[in-house]
Amino acid sequence: MAGVNGRPRHAPTPEPEPSPVWPGAPEPLGARFKDGADGAVGTNFALWAGGAEAVDLCLFDEDGRETRHPLTELTHEVWHGFVPGVLPGHRYGYRVHGRWDPWTGARWNPAKLLLDPYARAVDGDFRLPAEVYGHVRDWPQQHVADTVRDERDSAPHVPKGVVVADDDDWSDDRRPKTPWPDSVIYELHVKGFTMRHPDVPERLRGTYAGLAHPAAVGHLTRLGVTAVELLPVHQFAHEDHLLRRGLTNHWGYNSIGYFAPHAGYAASGTRGQQVGEFKRMVRALHAAGIEVILDVVYNHTAESNELGPTLSLRGIDNRRYYRLQSDSRRYADYTGCGNTLHVVQPNVLRLITDSLRYWVTEMGVDGFRFDLAAALVRTMRAVDGPDMLSPFLAVIAQDPVLRRVKLIAEPWDVGSGGYQAGAFPPLWTEWNDRYRDAVRDFWRGALPDVRDLGYRLSGSSDLYAWGGRRPYASVNFVTAHDGFTLRDLVSYERKHNEANGEGNRDGTNDNRSWNCGVEGETADARVTALRRRQARNLLTTLLLSTGVPMLVAGDEMGRTQGGNNNAYCQDNETGWIDWSLLDDPGWRNLAGLCSRLLALRRAHPVLRSRSFFSGRPQGADGLRDLAWFTPGGTEMTEADWYAPTATLGMYLSGRDIPQRGRRGAPVTDESFLAVLHAGPRALRFILPGPPWAESYELLVNTALEDQHTAPGLRREGGSRISVRARSVLLWRVVRGGDELPSPDADLCPKGE
Repeated sequence: MAGVNGRPRHAPTPEPEPSPVWPGAPEPLGARFKDGADGAVGTNFALWAGGAEAVDLCLFDEDGRETRHPLTELTHEVWHGFVPGVLPGHRYGYRVHGRWDPWTGARWNPAKLLLDPYARAVDGDFRLPAEVYGHVRDWPQQHVADTVRDERDSAPHVPKGVVVADDDDWSDDRRPKTPWPDSVIYELHVKGFTMRHPDVPERLRGTYAGLAHPAAVGHLTRLGVTAVELLPVHQFAHEDHLLRRGLTNHWGYNSIGYFAPHAGYAASGTRGQQVGEFKRMVRALHAAGIEVILDVVYNHTAESNELGPTLSLRGIDNRRYYRLQSDSRRYADYTGCGNTLHVVQPNVLRLITDSLRYWVTEMGVDGFRFDLAAALVRTMRAVDGPDMLSPFLAVIAQDPVLRRVKLIAEPWDVGSGGYQAGAFPPLWTEWNDRYRDAVRDFWRGALPDVRDLGYRLSGSSDLYAWGGRRPYASVNFVTAHDGFTLRDLVSYERKHNEANGEGNRDGTNDNRSWNCGVEGETADARVTALRRRQARNLLTTLLLSTGVPMLVAGDEMGRTQGGNNNAYCQDNETGWIDWSLLDDPGWRNLAGLCSRLLALRRAHPVLRSRSFFSGRPQGADGLRDLAWFTPGGTEMTEADWYAPTATLGMYLSGRDIPQRGRRGAPVTDESFLAVLHAGPRALRFILPGPPWAESYELLVNTALEDQHTAPGLRREGGSRISVRARSVLLWRVVRGGDELPSPDADLCPKGE
């Protein structure tokens, strides 16, 4: 007798063919290697693509052949599936289907293979042939080119994501957890730091493993820094205009993968090996007591504006990843890089915070410096300017992981109202460009008076003394990756960026530099000596200032970029540190001075105060915790602050440090007097007498190339000393009655 559908009543029902893609799970986003149903080994793929009509997972074998698997499961705007047998090292990407309607901001194009925003490793180079663009890049009518969809397949021309195993154990790692007041930041480029290091094996130079090498770590520990701030190590791409000129983006401020360590810095391979190599680098630095801070670029991506390539976010959901203008075909650009991430959108905010937590919890990093941070705190109406009650700041403030790491804002962007120095809330520190400008202007003789300098030297209380913030809210710097190096700052008055191929139009014109009389390198011994002295002055000022000092890699040994103040595309000897400079006694002495000043700072809490000085008398003798002196040895009056001068005496009292120890006991220290003289001629300066000091011992004299001859000189309080033109003297206050030389002894050579 026939059964249902004509089958015999007792015949077994055939088993359905197994699907190559199981339902999987919508969490976590990205590709996660794991055990699936019934213990099957494979990888779960999950992609947020809120407005998409369909999503194809594309897997690539060793020969580059592509297999497409439609993801049929959609949960809360996340397309997901589990693929058995996909192991770590497997490469993948996505094709996302949807409308092509650039006039409304819709730019879906399934012909373009897209990088997973959550990919934790990337294999392959970003090159930009015409096939990589979602629109027809070479359309004859360029003014509408971005509206014509390109149907060519981009897969052969773009990198792929790589499945990575979660197999790391951080139980043997010990984070330094250096308190902010004790921190000294050293900004460096992973590749540029070791590419020319003679003691790093050649195969490791320019890599994470090279930075972890004992020769590289040893320099950092000898110098005395507590943290490295790495220029971007998120996977980045090169701009088309650079590739056309035979250049590349050296600095890396062009991110496209917020979870993946840049593959170009890996010595061990790019099929996931870069992840382990990065972690081993972090462990090596931690073992040396050095924290790792990442310079992160969440304000824009490498996809640029409407004429840029389609690499990832644009093809997933352009309208919800990027800020668009009222004409949705165009991008709102508050970064100067063509686009701005729409951080108010929940999916974008999640992408950023998931990325940050990943780098802390799974990659071991200790903090972040946020490039153009003001762009991240613009709310829905970005034209209204940054908002310190923005969702981004609110999420960071309550996140149990992120609120405990070091957070540094570059407190500006290029949009209206974008300059926000001093405005970021507690928990945050900021790059203090007003410190940079004031110190540069003082030493080049361009400050009308010393009012601004006094604020900068003492922690910038005018910017940060609110809401319980501390002096370490100010990250002080004289140079950064962006601009002249320290040596170039005293050797060039104009930028020389011709090698960038942009007609010397790129880079700032506001350098606040002084070439000491000759533009560029010179054989004139007097000019060279003056430049080295100016470098010592700038470095000494930085390391004696209250706040967190930031040094730039190579400045301590006289690194030069030949006057290029925007070497972002110079992946060559211009952008790499020349370690042979340490063979030059003059520059080697500068490195020695830097190390010595950092040791002094480390040993004396008064030089790294945790609280702002009051400047008021602390006892019956009228001694202040911070006092300022004129060359005549008298305390500065209100009129003195407004008067033109090139000299300032700064007295820091260790008896009256405005802080207490862990058990509430007062913290005491020695006292110091710093005399900063930027004038072109020698100056007579009277050392303050009692109650400030009975006598003084000289610790640093920047008029001398070799600082080993400076210590031990003593002078009585009230002595008249001669301060050499353009120099700094650092004195330690002596309380005892040691035998002293004659009170009018000179400290500068004859004829000065």
